[in-house]
Amino acid sequence: METPIKYEDGGAYERGMGAWSQLVGKAFLNWLAPETGLRWIDIGCGTGAFTELLAQECAPGGIVGIDPAEAQLEFARERPGASSVRFHQGDAMALPFEDDSFDAAVMALVLFFVPDPSKGVAEMVRVVRPGGSVSCYVWDMHSGGFPYEPIQAEMRAIGMRPPWPPSHGISQMTSLTALWESSGLKQVHSKEIRVRRHFSDFEEFWTFSTGTGALKPTLLTMTPEKLAELKTRVRTNLKVTSDAPVTHESWANAVMGRVING
Repeated sequence: METPIKYEDGGAYERGMGAWSQLVGKAFLNWLAPETGLRWIDIGCGTGAFTELLAQECAPGGIVGIDPAEAQLEFARERPGASSVRFHQGDAMALPFEDDSFDAAVMALVLFFVPDPSKGVAEMVRVVRPGGSVSCYVWDMHSGGFPYEPIQAEMRAIGMRPPWPPSHGISQMTSLTALWESSGLKQVHSKEIRVRRHFSDFEEFWTFSTGTGALKPTLLTMTPEKLAELKTRVRTNLKVTSDAPVTHESWANAVMGRVING
């Protein structure tokens, strides 16, 4: 049985996946090139890493952030750059808003955590006005794009089953595009987004990658000897010598479409 993925430590998440989220989020917004003054809903906002980017770079008319984890929302509410955002605890498959409430809906690295992705997208479509945009990006889990893939690959090599998001199949570009089109969205476009992150050394890469969420619960079950073996294998995989800096590339698949009535 796989260990559920939970993100409960906002600070640890920020050092790990939060930093990755902002890197890919900036590239995503450059691609999306949204108009100013839009009313946004950021679904699965977590610690607010992407929400803050929206507030700082898109001159929105308003932003609502939704997430099921109160611990994440507490962290998000403290972000200086997101002071104008209204954060609420809520379910992506049952958004607490009326139809046509927003100009744009987005899920940033979230859709593959939604138990029923089609229902999540249907809710995005429902709350966005005609002519508005529905978009998302997710790590390409099946082609090695996940930031923690070097660790997960070595876990598999020693017979372990690293946790994956429950709806990881949706991370493939063909699946994303098909879902957007089957949800009735028009003018559907997609893009692969690649980003690089630099770490001072291997220990920083390891600490930031294993501090919370996807890997931490599983690694805590390992014996010290097995954990040391895994770290050695990952270091070798990354071709890191001594205390040399580490540069790691990851990539996500992005998709957007328009709500068109009729």
